[in-house]
Amino acid sequence: MSIERGQFKIDKIDVAILRELQVNSRISNTEIGRRIGLSQPAVHTRVNRLESLGVIRTYTTLLDQMALGYELTCIIMVTMQVHSYEIFEDFQERINAIPEVLECYHLTGQYDYMMKVIVRDRLQLENLVLRDFSKIQGIQHIQTHIVMRNVKEPAPIEVHEIDVY
Repeated sequence: MSIERGQFKIDKIDVAILRELQVNSRISNTEIGRRIGLSQPAVHTRVNRLESLGVIRTYTTLLDQMALGYELTCIIMVTMQVHSYEIFEDFQERINAIPEVLECYHLTGQYDYMMKVIVRDRLQLENLVLRDFSKIQGIQHIQTHIVMRNVKEPAPIEVHEIDVY
């Protein structure tokens, strides 16, 4: 469900719940309640409401890619030859099917897409570009950047009270 302005309110208790969940998505409703001074059933009701509003999209675990053998993180910039809905839809559908692509953004400016990719080594990167990307119709230019160091991990979103009734 998408959220549109005017549809919901997030109060200070919701903010506290969201902050706790962003730090640890496995935290129990009982523990959240203990930390913010609310009963477990009240936390459960609020979490369900935040999920149904689409504020909470999913629960996830961050993995250590190096521990799993993914030595390289790459940022790949793509420019398309033609800017048409069909070409963009096809590109996005194909990119979503490639497991090495962790994130993909449709951009304004010089490039049409930016992807975050992880691979085990340079050979897997080469195969990814030659095997998968070369099969996608409409790509004009691919520019690959190898990440030297991850400077900042994904961070929690700063949550504030929202009253848009």
